[in-house]
Amino acid sequence: MTRAGCHACEVAEADIARICGDLGVSWSAEDVDADPELRAEYGDRVPVILIDDREHGYWKVEEPRLRAALSTA
Repeated sequence: MTRAGCHACEVAEADIARICGDLGVSWSAEDVDADPELRAEYGDRVPVILIDDREHGYWKVEEPRLRAALSTA
């Protein structure tokens, strides 16, 4: 989950793109401000990382933890 104009989101998206590229895993970003329910759920914690629709983390990418989770997902 991301937000336009959010520097932390831009950094997280670049990290996720690199990590997912390394692992051959697809990913997507969704703007929390495009949906009132997403904004209410995630808006104060962006970026939020979801794996299989479950919250994995927020505010920053913890690379070793994300790699481990994606390797077993």
